[in-house]
Amino acid sequence: MDLQKQPPQTHAEPSPPAAELRASDAERDRIADILREALAEGRLTADEHAERVEGVLAAKTVGELEVFIRDLPAAHRRRAAPAFAAAPNRPTTGAIPADPDENVVAVFSSAVRKGRWRAGRRIHAYAIFGSVEIDLSEALFEYQQVVIKTVSVFGNVEIRVPENVSLRGTGGGVLGNFEVDTLDSAEPDAPVIYVDGWAVLGNVEARPKRGKLVADILDRVRRKVDKDLRKHLDR
Repeated sequence: MDLQKQPPQTHAEPSPPAAELRASDAERDRIADILREALAEGRLTADEHAERVEGVLAAKTVGELEVFIRDLPAAHRRRAAPAFAAAPNRPTTGAIPADPDENVVAVFSSAVRKGRWRAGRRIHAYAIFGSVEIDLSEALFEYQQVVIKTVSVFGNVEIRVPENVSLRGTGGGVLGNFEVDTLDSAEPDAPVIYVDGWAVLGNVEARPKRGKLVADILDRVRRKVDKDLRKHLDR
């Protein structure tokens, strides 16, 4: 079998509206910070603040979170910002090299790539009667777009990503399973991970790892919140 042969391409399903996306812990923290600021300004009473924070912790989608700040000035300032743009379903032309930066191969064996490692622009994963695990939850992203090409034949390829990146998938299965959870980051410069592949009597699975975030993106969000708060206090 020619492992480099490109499998047939299938059309990816359209991304869900931003309001229907699952909320991350970072997004809950952002809403909680806005509510805390509103309490300090006297816009909310202590009881109202406590009730809304409880609702934020229970919210499951981005749209449910927005309900708790829609009557606050911070929500209107966000509407004045550029509209949310979902990550493209395919990488930018010319952004990804044809040759892989790294091959992860398991033939009648297992192969694992995890921990604090540098993710290249293209990674090839082959599981032939074997198991491959690629964990990007602590990886260093030097490039915004990363393609993971997967081939699973009587094998298993499991991919885990941080919660605050964007994730796309294009592929399918022949008497097998190809499953990629669509994920959109609220940060426009967050990494976008594209999982392409084919599962023949095997399994390919990619999804976010709960509680894991790309640290540098989270730091930028926190710095922005702190900067906005300082501007308000200096007035």
